[in-house]
Amino acid sequence: MITFGITLKKDSVALAGHPVPVAEGKPKPFKGGKRRIADFVRGSDGLRNISMPLPNNKKIDKSACEFMVDKVSKFPNEVSILALGPLTNLADAINNDPSFAKKVKRVVIVGGAFFCPGNVNPAAEANIYGDPGAADIVFTSGADIVVVGINITTQVTFTGSDLSEMSKSNAKYAQFICNFYQNSHVKSDAFHGIFLHDPVGFAALLRPDLFTYKKGVVRVETEGICTGHTLMDQGLKLWNTTNPWSNYKPISVAWTVDVPAVLALVKELLMKPSKKSTSKSKL
Repeated sequence: MITFGITLKKDSVALAGHPVPVAEGKPKPFKGGKRRIADFVRGSDGLRNISMPLPNNKKIDKSACEFMVDKVSKFPNEVSILALGPLTNLADAINNDPSFAKKVKRVVIVGGAFFCPGNVNPAAEANIYGDPGAADIVFTSGADIVVVGINITTQVTFTGSDLSEMSKSNAKYAQFICNFYQNSHVKSDAFHGIFLHDPVGFAALLRPDLFTYKKGVVRVETEGICTGHTLMDQGLKLWNTTNPWSNYKPISVAWTVDVPAVLALVKELLMKPSKKSTSKSKL
């Protein structure tokens, strides 16, 4: 599995304690322009300025595009990709290797707002808004795609009681999450807790049976006041003429979610005792 996102930095990988390669992506949107950085949510370092120690691992020599193309070519129909940010690098891989979309096993994308308001403006969700041109390329690439929009991810939340429960555990990941991100939605949504956007995407990759889906062609508006808007043709009407949704492969859009089951899965993973704590308890 390959995971990438605008907040997946070397320090967050170091926190997890896994020696995974980190490849640097493109610094600007696929078709040029200025990258949107939501530092008012994530801080200037992408992790809410919580002053983590610098990691020892270094980025690999290959770019994110080269890394994905290389792995998917080496292991055709075996590599799944979990995309947690703007889809710039994925669009770059598709553009550089015409066979990439057919060779990748599955792409799970956290992004889009389907039949609900966005979280950047009424039309758009942040990850898609960050590079709408790239998103449209990915959605129409023909790859096996599952997209989990904020209409799903905002249903799965950690409340104050959940955070209190985790703060009392000896699991370092639970301790970390309690100090990170929990006040981000108070001003915008009047919600005291955490929307589990990325963990819900991970759950969709790990346990697709916890969701239901609808198939349809999805296009992304790339200009105008609705830039970043994801619009799905559900196939409810037989169009008399071709249109921008015609002749593209449908993708799977998450439609419902088993909230208790996803919450239980995320809690189980976060609250696993660290190896050090487990070793001490056995002494």
